[in-house]
Order: sequence, then C-alpha cells, then structure tokens
Amino acid sequence: MNRGKKFAASAKKTRIALFQCAAAAVFLWLLSGFWQLQVRRAGIYAQRAEQNRVKSLPIPAPRGAILDRSGRLLVDNAPSFSVSIPAGDVYSANLPIIAAGLELPPDLFEERLAAASDPLIDRIVLKENLSIEDMAFLEAHRAQFPEIDIEKSQRRFYSAEDVAAHVIGYVGEISNAELKMRRFASRRSGDRIGKAGIERQYNDWLMGRDGRRRILVDSRGRNQGVIEVVEAQPGRDLRLTLDLDLQAVAEMGLEGYRGAAVALDPRNGEVLAMAAAPAFSANAFVEGIANEEWQRLLADPAKPLLNRAVQGQWAPGSVFKPIVALAALENGLANSTFSTTCTGSRVYFGRRFRCHARGGHGAVNLTRAMAQSCDIYFYEMGKRLGVDVIAEYARRAGLGAKTQIDLPDEAEGIVPSSSWKVRLFRERWYAGETISLVIGQGALTVTPLQVAHAIGGLALGGVWRRPRLVSAEQLAEIDPRRAAPDSDPRREPMTPWHKRIIRELLWGVVNNGGTGARARLPDVEVCGKTGTAQRVSNRTRSQNDRAEFEDDAWFVGYAPCDEPEIVAAVLLENGAHSYYAAPIARDIIKAWFDKKKQRRPRFSAAPPTLARLEERRQ
Repeated sequence: MNRGKKFAASAKKTRIALFQCAAAAVFLWLLSGFWQLQVRRAGIYAQRAEQNRVKSLPIPAPRGAILDRSGRLLVDNAPSFSVSIPAGDVYSANLPIIAAGLELPPDLFEERLAAASDPLIDRIVLKENLSIEDMAFLEAHRAQFPEIDIEKSQRRFYSAEDVAAHVIGYVGEISNAELKMRRFASRRSGDRIGKAGIERQYNDWLMGRDGRRRILVDSRGRNQGVIEVVEAQPGRDLRLTLDLDLQAVAEMGLEGYRGAAVALDPRNGEVLAMAAAPAFSANAFVEGIANEEWQRLLADPAKPLLNRAVQGQWAPGSVFKPIVALAALENGLANSTFSTTCTGSRVYFGRRFRCHARGGHGAVNLTRAMAQSCDIYFYEMGKRLGVDVIAEYARRAGLGAKTQIDLPDEAEGIVPSSSWKVRLFRERWYAGETISLVIGQGALTVTPLQVAHAIGGLALGGVWRRPRLVSAEQLAEIDPRRAAPDSDPRREPMTPWHKRIIRELLWGVVNNGGTGARARLPDVEVCGKTGTAQRVSNRTRSQNDRAEFEDDAWFVGYAPCDEPEIVAAVLLENGAHSYYAAPIARDIIKAWFDKKKQRRPRFSAAPPTLARLEERRQ
C-alpha cells in the first residue's frame, strides 16, 4: 500500500512539473509574441493599423501626347476609370460577385488574382476603362464591397486609322517580370507602361509621376473623408520627326502587301516616314488584350507585330549594286573602258550563273550595267574584287550593324566575309559564293532602314548620320549622348569624283531608260536603284506555284540627285517585280516636295556619260 501511495505521489509531482513546464512555455510564447508585436515589428503593425484607418490611393499621371513634326496629334489620352482591390483582399468572398457584375472573362480574372502572390504587388487592377454599366454596378454595391476602389485615370487613345502603329507601339499593364527590372524600380503593380516602339523607348519621358490621395475610412472600409491629395505630374509630350502626310502615303502604298517603307532626311538623320504592313491596332492593347487574341497575333503567318522596317532581314538584291560599284571605282576596277558582254548567263568556278535578262544585254559598261541591272557585269566585278573587299565597303555603308535608331529591338543584318564564315561555320569561303553576294544574294541580309541609311550616305559622298525619330531639340534634352552624334556624323573616305559618278549611275536607272523608270518625277530629279531578291531557285519557283516563293521586290531612291533631301526605301515581300516597289517610293518623295512647294528644274539635257566625265577629269 505504501508503494502505491508513493507511486501516486510521484505521478502527481510529475503532472505538476509538466503543467509548470507547459505554463512556462505558453508564457514564454506569449511573451515572445508580445515582444514581436510591441518591439521588433512595432512599425509594421502600426502601419497596418494605420491602413485600417487611412487608405492611400494612387492618382495615375496622364502620359504625354505624341505629335508629328508639325505638331499634329498621333497619340493622346481620354478620361477613364478603373477598379482595383488591395492585394490582401484577393480571397474576399465578394470577388466572384464583382467579377460577374463586371463581366470579367474567367481566364483574365484568374490571371490578375494570381499576380497577388508576388510580394512587389500591393494592388490588383480588376478592370480598366469601365463602361457606364460597370460604374453603375459598382456604385450601387459600393457599401457591399468595401474592398473595391474606383480610380480615375487617363486612357491611351491612338488614331482611329492606327497610323504608324509599329513606330509608336502600344502600352500595357506592367508585368511581374518588368516590376523586377531596375528600369521600372519606381513603378507599381497596375501601372501601364510602353511595351513596344516609341512608347517603350521613351516610356520615362512620357509617363510622368503619379500622385496620391489619402482617405480616412471606418472599420468597414467606407470612405469618411479626404485627408491629403498630392497631384500627379503629367508626362511630357513627345514630338517626332515623322511627317503625317508622308506616313499616310507610305501606308497607303503598302496596302495589300507585306513589306515596309522608310523615308529619311540624310542630311540630319530624321525619319520622315516608317511604315510596315500588315499592321495591328494599338487601341486593342489599351484595355488589356485577351490571351486568345494575343496568341492569334503571335501565330499569324503575316507577322503583324513585326516592324519590318527595322526588325525584318532580307537579301537586298540589286539595291546592293551601288555599293559594289563604289568598291570597284575606289579600287580602280571600273571605268569607261571596262565593258563585258552579257549573253544571259556565264560559267564561274564550274557553275552557270544567269542574268535576269534571259536573252542578255549585249555589250555593257558600268553605266548601262547599273541602269539595266545587268548581273553578268557585276559577276565580273565580284570576281575581281573578292568577298572581303565587298564586305569592307558594305560595312562602311553601315550594313551588318545596327543603325542605332531610337527604337527597341533593331536587327543588325549580316555582311558575310571569309572570316565570318570561318567563325560561324568553321569552313573556308568559296569563290563561287562571291558571285551570289555581289548581286545582293547569298548570306547577305539587310533591313529596309539600313538600305535607306546606306544609300543616303553614299548620295552625300560618304557621310552617314544616325537615324532618329525624335526632334533634335527634345533629343538633346532627353538624352544628350544620343543627340551629340548628329553634329559629328560618321564619315568614310569617298572622293567627290566617285560621288558624282554614283549619282550619274543612279540617275540613269530612273531617267535614262533604266529599270527604275516608274520612280521618275517630272519636276524633280530622282536617283535610285531597283532590286529583286530570290527566295528560292528559279526551278523551284517554276515547279511550285506558291505565293511565298515569289521574289522580294526592292526600290531605293533619293532626290534631288545633286543635293539629296530625302531618301526612300521600299520592300515588298514576295512582290515579284521591283517596278511594283518603285511607285511607292516615288509617291513618298513626291509628297515631300509637294509639301515644300519646291520645284527644281531638270537637266536641260541628259548628264554626260561616264566616259565624258573621265575625259573632263583628265
């Protein structure tokens, strides 16, 4: 019995000890929580308590307008409203009711709620650009849904015709990945930023600085009054170098085609027009494009989101020949005495190469070879020059490198050389490949902007200015580093004599029975060059009647020939013949001079031939 009493007493002591330990643990836990609440994280909880009493709502700053060179509006803003909730309220039982009342697509609704898991996101925008029906629904249920906030904002509005869509770009809600970028460190969830084009390139200039409104709320989140308002600072307007009239002419010329058109002022690098087709509607992105529509745009074989003027890369065809001609002149391989006979084809290095004229051109010198775009003549030039000399002059003209235009995602193209092939393919360059290169085929690729830039620099005698889309005055204010090169252009050695010969050669293409006759204007001299670039072999094309196998059509021209003010390059994908591209460039050039109301007299007689020029020089 004594043993049983001792056992009971021992068990009681054990229970008491355990209870004491448990009580001590609970006390320590409560003490730790009290310390966390009152000492370690006092500021955080005080802030949360304040947020239960004071609500801070952003006042979005309106983006700056975008204007053409004459001050005409291309992009503006319109008043709008959006509805948002704090990120902590994504589990509210009211959200399904709110989504149904706003007719939010389920996938978009789920996508926006999923963003709340990111710690950088403090507010979730449920819907933007609220309709009258949306506003009526929210106002009628404001007391029922204390978590919602209706914010006044500015909706981006693009021209109804979507003029210059690829150049201007579009805006969209900032993504989780973009929030983590240093460039967007000052932005918050729900902000709308530039996603492409000028909207992206000059986003900080256009965006402005948001304001803030602090509101006193009760325990149910209902507004009790405004405590403080910090007004938003609107974004600054941006004036482009684009001319709305030339832009409209370029876009109308491309209707029905896939292609691009670029017009530059080679004297200062200003982009006067830049069009790509097919285009897209920038207004479709303003309210947040549905995932289904976005996937459709991405899968579209016509690639409407691609700015073909700066992002597409194609073989230039015969518009490359003026660069080859300059290389031949500078190296003493072309003059009035050198000629060859074109019979329509010739064998080089064991392979037969053809001219575009099946019957041949007969005896041709440099002047006639350029005017008629005789391939056989240039095959001979390429054989004598070699790939590395051709590549050197192509790079001098700016090919194979980005022009550094103020647009994102510019392509740089390819200028092949013997070292390039060894570096990429671990193979030596074969002489037969030069024969294709010399007429702008093979591995050589360019963008339409590069073509306009290159020929514009040749027309000025070896002076290349960086293309730009923003006026010089604003560019100096936005980024002085980009503005500086305009006063110090890139120069490459080119004798005035060779500049004059190149001018005469390209004058003949348009005005002396050449392949570019459809670019001719009655009141102003136009110089230019046509080009047709094969996508597949002639045999493959003849055996397959498919539109995508048709040749690409090019034309590049400038005017006036003696003192160029404008250079225009046009590409038509699968355009088949260059004479379809020439009238588009002609109309752009004509629009420029019609606006200036300048009429320069043509030569009273045809310019002297290359032989007579050389006689005078001697």
